[in-house]
Amino acid sequence: MTLIELMIAMALSLLLAGAVITVFVNNSHSFKQDDNVLRMQDDARFALRELAQEISMAGNYSELHVPATVIPDAALVIGVDCGPAGQVNWMYQATQPATNESLSITAIDNATSAQVIASHSCFAAGEILDGTDVISIKRVAGAQATATVAGSVYLRTNGTVGLLYQAPIPAAPTVVVTPPMNDWEFRPSIFYIRSFANTAGDGLPTLCRKVLRGANPDMTTECIATGIENLQLEYGIDTTEDGNPNLFLPNPTLTEMQNVVSARIFLLARTSNIDTRYTNQKTFSISNSPAYTPADSFHRRMFSTTVSIQNIRSLSMMGQ
Repeated sequence: MTLIELMIAMALSLLLAGAVITVFVNNSHSFKQDDNVLRMQDDARFALRELAQEISMAGNYSELHVPATVIPDAALVIGVDCGPAGQVNWMYQATQPATNESLSITAIDNATSAQVIASHSCFAAGEILDGTDVISIKRVAGAQATATVAGSVYLRTNGTVGLLYQAPIPAAPTVVVTPPMNDWEFRPSIFYIRSFANTAGDGLPTLCRKVLRGANPDMTTECIATGIENLQLEYGIDTTEDGNPNLFLPNPTLTEMQNVVSARIFLLARTSNIDTRYTNQKTFSISNSPAYTPADSFHRRMFSTTVSIQNIRSLSMMGQ
């Protein structure tokens, strides 16, 4: 082999090696981004499913049809409540004390940290991502409790009256519920977008909820899915008492919420990691939140669904 032939062979080998490396790098990059997007989609679908399930069961008090008949036991206490200043044991209140309006589902539209803290005292400053919606839901579990767990909170009802109590039931409860009766675990929750995932300042928005936990029940934080950048809700209001929504409102009053029978849920999800070869110039317009053009390197997707609020819808159809 001559020197010229050797040099040509080396040049061809280098070109071939460069092509192989380029293909490998591109495939590796594509694989990582596909995996990144798939994880985002899985997290968003899981978050949407959790929200839809909880919202659909808002106001479910088992056999009880009127929230005002849910009575908290006098011995029932909460370690860290989550209501407005001045309202004691807000998480156990099925109705607003002054107006008797149902608190089964309440909302804060495009909330700020100050608004959330004023309405829910268990939130810390800077915990919520400003401009996202907050929704609180009060309900019991979908299946009756076969056995009670000490320290947990239950609704005991016979279909006429209901007692919220902390297990084991007190020897002298505030209300005596006569047999036949059943116990149902009480599961209030508040859904919101937190401005971080694990530590404050990490910049990864996360869908979280405050839930009732512990032997001395507290409203504690439980996070569901990372990368959820925005939560927006529109509430279907029934104005004709036929069980069907006549209009959807993003910011209903508590009085209007008495006739809510469905909800539209919108989630904006983003990937956890950037794509160095991509710039997101899309503009996202979600419900009544301001239009948003990120101009960064995260991939994003919109997810939405409409859910019927079964218990409140049934009451509306019955004219209650």
